[in-house]
Amino acid sequence: MTVNLPTRAMTGRNWDGSEHNWRRAPAQYGAIHFHDDDVYDSGWDVDFALDVPERLPCGLYAVRLLAGNSEERIPFVVLPKRGAENKLAVLLPTASYMAYANEAMGFAMSGAEQMTGQLTAFTPTHLYLNEHPEYGLSLYDSHSDGSGVSYSSRLRPILNMRPKFHFHWACYGKQGSHLREFNADLSLIDWLTHIGAEHDVITDEDLHREGYALLKPYRALITGGHPEYTSTAMREGLAAFTAGGGRLMYLGGNGFYWRIAFSDTHPGAIEVRRNEGGIRTWAALPGEYFMSFTGEYGGMWRRQGNFAPQALCGVGFTAEGFDKSSYYRRTKASFDPRVDFMFKGIGADELIGDFGFHGDGAAGNELDRADTLLGTPANALIVAQSENHTALYFVVNEEVLVNNPWIDGTNNPLVRADMVFYETSNGGAVFSVGSIAYNQSLGWNNYRNNVARLTGNVLRRFLDPTPF
Repeated sequence: MTVNLPTRAMTGRNWDGSEHNWRRAPAQYGAIHFHDDDVYDSGWDVDFALDVPERLPCGLYAVRLLAGNSEERIPFVVLPKRGAENKLAVLLPTASYMAYANEAMGFAMSGAEQMTGQLTAFTPTHLYLNEHPEYGLSLYDSHSDGSGVSYSSRLRPILNMRPKFHFHWACYGKQGSHLREFNADLSLIDWLTHIGAEHDVITDEDLHREGYALLKPYRALITGGHPEYTSTAMREGLAAFTAGGGRLMYLGGNGFYWRIAFSDTHPGAIEVRRNEGGIRTWAALPGEYFMSFTGEYGGMWRRQGNFAPQALCGVGFTAEGFDKSSYYRRTKASFDPRVDFMFKGIGADELIGDFGFHGDGAAGNELDRADTLLGTPANALIVAQSENHTALYFVVNEEVLVNNPWIDGTNNPLVRADMVFYETSNGGAVFSVGSIAYNQSLGWNNYRNNVARLTGNVLRRFLDPTPF
């Protein structure tokens, strides 16, 4: 028996390179990679427990802890009662929260200031994480011996999954909020609450465990702003939802990018193998591309066959930048009668989202584009596109076959966010915005803005039972 999840499915001393799948040559995969900073379950003693009242509605909550002048809020989700679901659900990307759990890139990785175009500012939480590596690492960090981190667990304090945490990897601009991941998704919950949209909150783990059965009661499903990490069961559940007439609102960027595995024997843990290509801070070694939890081939979904994000939601990761965000401009397709409902109250020449709390705009940070070669449906309409990105935005690695200088936001057309709509079978539909920054424009000017108006138009139509 091992503890704290040392890395399995590692090549042994006798691996000869003839087989790369550990299930087919287990005798060549006898190695276990132990690290002095492996963490699975902190194993802390229980100081108190909260019994959730039966009458507490489904939603996102937090336990508030006070100690002198210090405060912590530990979030948790109350799931809906079966048979009493609302027609709208928000899918919190908890697998992505786990992937970024306690990440140290902002203060441990060289080049962070050059990438973001700003000086790195440290909060007390950043300094505390730097001083206490025993809280465990993220899937973006490296172990003390230099090898990449393949596992992450939620069975430990996750100090950057807090409402007030400042992420280094959020665009700042003039109106930066430093919000990303969990705390950025609070902007979406806030907007839904403001407009009185009754909704349930569910999580990636629930979707992985229950699949399509979890989603079937809902007419519309909204993602969080950065659902980057997706298991096979999660992806199959989402695909079945849209094929069955469900309406999907993908309000984010860099979604459904990495394939992950959950463990049947280690609850609360996920695994990734960073194979072949993609934006990554470490690379899996040859012979170690198959995940230990499930035996599945790891890496990006676009390397798994016809499973690029474009095939699921119309758009997929194309570029990233961390200095400032931009806006969307309507295309000719936005005047198609199929999307009249979407642009009600929005002018023909009106820039969409040239404001916001995430780098001054709704189109920024990590961007997705449509591409029929990668699976965007033929009936998809690109109704708006972002433009005017900076030289600190770069095309993702998998799109660059030969090194060249034409890969940034000033000279490459792939640096853009596509806003996409298309109908699916059985009266369903998909709306995707292709930008992490998008949700943090919803609350601008006390919710009186064209991002909130457009998103509200889509939501109302998606909740309307009339088939598309």
